Amino acid sequence: MHPRTYRFQLPKRALKGTCPGCGPRHQKTLSRYVDSQTGEPLPVRYGRCDRQSNCGYHHSPYHRGPSGASYADEQRLPPLPTAWFSLAHQQARAGVARPALERALVRTQGASLEQAERVAKLIYASPTSTPPPSKADMVPPALVHQIPDDVYRTSLGHYGVNRFARHLVHHLGGGVAAHLLARFHIGTSRHWAGACVFWYIDEAGRKRGGQIKVFDESFHTAKYVTGAGDTKSQTSWVHTALINRYRQQQQPLPDWLGQYAQHAQRSPCLFGLPQLQWAGVDQPIALVEAPKTAVVCSAYFPQFIWLAVGALSYLGAGRLAPLRHRRVVLFPDLSLDGSAFRRWSQTAQQLQAGGYSITVSDYLETRAGPQEREAGLDLADYLLGQWRGYPPDWDL
Repeated sequence: MHPRTYRFQLPKRALKGTCPGCGPRHQKTLSRYVDSQTGEPLPVRYGRCDRQSNCGYHHSPYHRGPSGASYADEQRLPPLPTAWFSLAHQQARAGVARPALERALVRTQGASLEQAERVAKLIYASPTSTPPPSKADMVPPALVHQIPDDVYRTSLGHYGVNRFARHLVHHLGGGVAAHLLARFHIGTSRHWAGACVFWYIDEAGRKRGGQIKVFDESFHTAKYVTGAGDTKSQTSWVHTALINRYRQQQQPLPDWLGQYAQHAQRSPCLFGLPQLQWAGVDQPIALVEAPKTAVVCSAYFPQFIWLAVGALSYLGAGRLAPLRHRRVVLFPDLSLDGSAFRRWSQTAQQLQAGGYSITVSDYLETRAGPQEREAGLDLADYLLGQWRGYPPDWDL
């Protein structure tokens, strides 16, 4: 097949980089793959070393990884309506900023946030020149276990039976709810009736985990009683639900699922990270414990980019690495004795010593009463309890 048939190519005029196999001892020996549609180089790991007899490094974007999909497979997305690009060009020429354009596509054209970001990426093209590779780029990437995109995409939508989505509509209104469901990539699961999926997507767009959860009528995590009489939360994970389904059907597990179940962490990254792709570097980050809290608080305080760490004990430098050069404000949950606030305050001091710009908000600590502390409310619970109806000053 002629090389021009492929979207990702090694151009005739090679774009050179440092080979991950050779390392810094041999500069400019890697011929990098380029996207023929945009002219942009692919990440530095995709290329072929000129020192074939001595090194032999060749990482093709068409090579299928542990997930069963290649880089090219992940980029092969359905075409978008040409009218969206026409609108985007008009808005860009009028001086509209990229985030505002994306919001307009979501609100007026019915685009998902991911589709709006695809359009904006092409309209607000970045320069084709790339900075020299960092030391991290020179090291072959560690094996990352992820959930295939087709599993993720199958979960999107079906919000009429999704209790979390219905709660958002009830509390925030249909328009705001639709925006937040797209912004946070909320899915729907058949594992339990009414269940949602909180997808943990890292800064590279990889689906690292999916938390399945059911909410009751009070907008708190639903519970059930086991046959042994134990009370448990209706919370699970996508990979666990898939394993149970395959076993019930007496079918073998796909290779990716077996590897994932054995090696992957369930929530190794922050929830909500895809927002950083379009958020300005000066926009502060608000970090809470639970995904539900991040989603709801986005409606009340849109001046922040809201992310969730997943659990009280998960706050640490490993998960916060993508936020190292951003201003971060922590909003810990309430606790009867204030231990949650003290714990995150101590962790914040350690992170500050490590170079993070991070503070702890006392918004809840100074406002909550004894009953709210005893209930261990989070910021979303508090806001929904204080303000009836739609949040103030919402502006898409």
